[in-house]
Amino acid sequence: MAATIKPHLLLTNETSFACPKQSISSMKRAESNNFMAACAVRSGSKALIVERQSSGIELDAVGRRESKGKFGIYGGKFVPETLMSSLGKLEADFNFVLHDAKFQAELATALRDYVGRETPLYFAERLTNHYKNENGEGPDIYLKREDLNHCGAHKMNNAIAQAMMAKRMGRQKVVAATGAGQHGVATAAACAKLSLDCTIFMGSEDMEKQASNVFLIKLLGAQVTQVEGSFKDASSEAIRQWVNDLEGSYYLTGTVVGPHPCPSMVREFQSIIGRETRRQAMERWGGRPDVVVACIGSGSNALGIFHEFIGDEDVRLVGVEAAGFGLDSGRHAATLAMGQVGVYHGAMSYLLQDQEGQVLGAHSVGIGLQYPGVGPELSFLKDTGRAEIYTVTDKEALNAYQLLSRLEGIIPAMEAAHALAYLEKLCPTLPDSTKVVVNCSGRGDKDAPLFFQHQPTLNAQN
Repeated sequence: MAATIKPHLLLTNETSFACPKQSISSMKRAESNNFMAACAVRSGSKALIVERQSSGIELDAVGRRESKGKFGIYGGKFVPETLMSSLGKLEADFNFVLHDAKFQAELATALRDYVGRETPLYFAERLTNHYKNENGEGPDIYLKREDLNHCGAHKMNNAIAQAMMAKRMGRQKVVAATGAGQHGVATAAACAKLSLDCTIFMGSEDMEKQASNVFLIKLLGAQVTQVEGSFKDASSEAIRQWVNDLEGSYYLTGTVVGPHPCPSMVREFQSIIGRETRRQAMERWGGRPDVVVACIGSGSNALGIFHEFIGDEDVRLVGVEAAGFGLDSGRHAATLAMGQVGVYHGAMSYLLQDQEGQVLGAHSVGIGLQYPGVGPELSFLKDTGRAEIYTVTDKEALNAYQLLSRLEGIIPAMEAAHALAYLEKLCPTLPDSTKVVVNCSGRGDKDAPLFFQHQPTLNAQN
């Protein structure tokens, strides 16, 4: 049975509109003309609530591949008509570079010589032993070391590729938004390499907590523009800046959210993580991983490693969201676990929102996970059951941050620590010698001050 969109109010900063009932098929035909959704994108602070049938969404002919930027009901282009032409040009350029031998050769060289790929698939022996049971049995834990990339995170995979696209398109000005600062640092570095002007928008709350990355962005020659609030507010402002100069600027998104083709672009440029993991696993133990684990904020690192294995149904895909102070506290970033379906920043996905469509603030000790939305493809994978979604609290993530540091001498980003924290619950359920790969999406020196700020509380609780 096709799902339907039920009537709700969509509130913008200026006024409110009634959302008419329509079928999903009619919504697909009208997605570029959806005036109410366009207002939501332009205001940057409100969402369109959509109720799904309780039976959920089944896998259909769309399968795991998107159709015109849609994953089931998710994704699309919910934007003003004035943006459709620019998004169409971006999609055309993206499709060209995907199949252009010269661009792909240049990108491969940049990924190897500048980014430092490939990254190791590291056997975490002491972490593996830590999770063995009293009989000496347990899974084998491997880390995909994206923290070893240039600038310390998976973000550079996408940043260098899109910066190369921007230069190819003749754009000299790049705008981007960042939360934890890793995408900001990667974008600033890529723009420095390619001689592009760069402006990074960052929330005031995040700038205070991730001051070291702010310094690095400035050192790399980019301008940092402070926006009151957090990453969601910085994203809205970056989009507005881009809209004001569509012909001269390039919006370099680091997340798998936003209107098509943005989610697909970021996913494709990050999918090298999963492709390498498949090849390395075959070399290490002659098969695929049994379980792949990644943290989920908006979803770029998760899709980067998941995408390669979506068609391998014997490979479990485990996404870990931030439960913050607990799911019942109202202070979390568990969008897939606790959100509703709506439209925000140009696409339909799960959102943290109230019954009037007001977007709720997200919280996590991992600053990069503090976004109230999530990628449309991950929303689809959750509904179809292909991806399993779990949560861990701030306390659990902080403990995992310290544990990996002391057992392996590897300091993970606080975001990646959420994925590592879930091993505490996952490992006791797995047969001996199960092959588990955790995406260590970034390094955590940026988070050390935050950890020590919380350490007195942790010591009292442990």
